[in-house]
Amino acid sequence: MPTHLEELVDFISHGNTQVRQLAVESLVPYSLSQPAIFKTNQLQPITDLKLLVRDYKQIAKDALTVLINLSIDREILENLALDKSFVRTILGRITNPAESNANLISMLLANLAKFDELKDILAVERPAPKELASNNRAIDQLLDLFVKGADGTYNKAADFDYLSYLFADLAKHEEGRTYFLTKQEYDGVIPLTKMIVFTEHKSDVRRKGVASTIKNVAFEIDSHSELMAEDEINILPYLLLPITGNEEYDEEDTQSMLPDLQLLPPDKRRDSDPTIIQTHVETLMLLTTTRHGRDILREIKVYPIIRETHLQIEDEGVREACERLVQVLMRDEEGEEKVDGGMKALEHRPNKSSERPKAMPGGGSWAKIEQEDEEDEDEDDMIVEV
Repeated sequence: MPTHLEELVDFISHGNTQVRQLAVESLVPYSLSQPAIFKTNQLQPITDLKLLVRDYKQIAKDALTVLINLSIDREILENLALDKSFVRTILGRITNPAESNANLISMLLANLAKFDELKDILAVERPAPKELASNNRAIDQLLDLFVKGADGTYNKAADFDYLSYLFADLAKHEEGRTYFLTKQEYDGVIPLTKMIVFTEHKSDVRRKGVASTIKNVAFEIDSHSELMAEDEINILPYLLLPITGNEEYDEEDTQSMLPDLQLLPPDKRRDSDPTIIQTHVETLMLLTTTRHGRDILREIKVYPIIRETHLQIEDEGVREACERLVQVLMRDEEGEEKVDGGMKALEHRPNKSSERPKAMPGGGSWAKIEQEDEEDEDEDDMIVEV
């Protein structure tokens, strides 16, 4: 005999709009606590929910909320990510400048990217709305949405911050890294340069996703020179500014630092999220893979910044990352004199000193919607766990 909740799930495909709306709204809390009720009849409830994203605004909102939470389940994640028709449907909706649920679709796409085959989205082509001024590649459209979302110039109901988590997961794959490092014909811009400018954005989600994307792209060792060159991608200022505070440095060190890091205001603060700081330090660590990268980081006096970060941030992950980076920068190069340049080893943690950075999933977590205010249907009032 079906349980009461399983019977309620059957009503999400009811022909009466009010019945559908009441059913899916009532089921939102159970999408985290009892996901099994949505996995009956060979995932038929998931099929029904995928149809509801095209329903009336509130029904679509609740359906997307349920799918976001259920996508944590591997079987459901695979069902959603491999459904090319569904992926195209949500791509079509998110690019609509009047789509009120665009942020929820961004969250769903971020979760779907945990399934590796979603990297196929890099090859998807579809017409772009003229308002977006993009080209016919879905990935370009998503990146342009992300850029325009920073100041709300495209869709007043969406900031598209969670797309940064999608980009970070795509950058775990070679095809994704190649995309972010390749100048696009339609606008003559390297995609990664559109993202790095947000490393000090006010949104924690955006900063975290961007930091993870940069780090994953940095696993493309052959592109390190391009990444660091001032006249190309130039990521170093965008890595160092978020981890730099208002400390004063020796004049000699300051003069050798990047221009963007000289004469910072007295109220300059580091990023408030230690995990983002750790990600940036680990990206710097990746850039030491080559001799060229190590020489540049020594030349622009990264050590004093890392030393102060290690001193000021009371976070084990940040401090361990700083220690590993300094160990590499102090290491003598083969056949040459000492290169420590006055650097001193930071506190040594032998259990961690040999670890290397690992590719990061987008933002490091899943998007989940824990609850919402029943009296206010504005999606900005949702409590989102990141």
